[in-house]
Amino acid sequence: MDTLQFESVKVALKQDKTGYMLTLNIHPDEIPDGLMRDFVGARYQVVMVRLNGEEKPMNREQEYSPDLVRSSAILCRDPGFWAFLVETNQTFDESEETATAWLKQELNIESRAELKTNKDAIAQYKFIFKEFQSWKQVNG
Repeated sequence: MDTLQFESVKVALKQDKTGYMLTLNIHPDEIPDGLMRDFVGARYQVVMVRLNGEEKPMNREQEYSPDLVRSSAILCRDPGFWAFLVETNQTFDESEETATAWLKQELNIESRAELKTNKDAIAQYKFIFKEFQSWKQVNG
């Protein structure tokens, strides 16, 4: 079995009716000759490992994202999230203040900034977010 190894950077992710299209940027010195010669439409089994700042494989279990703080703020401003909370009997009021208070209570945190480091809150937030996304697919 001939394997191809190279380093690349994710530059785009798009979706259409057939699935996702991942665009990678590969430095000219990194691109394998075999990849260049393969025809468009060739199929590959892909294994990818994200690198951390020290050029070592990243352990996703230890990855804490400040984006979750921003994501949670955006979520609490989303009228669709308010409707989800009311429809699933989590709250009785559709407002940002109610959604924020509910989320903090549900995550057992004082501030959404704790989503940077609190493992339990991060896991619970991701679960809530997935539940909301599933609800949105049906109730759109």
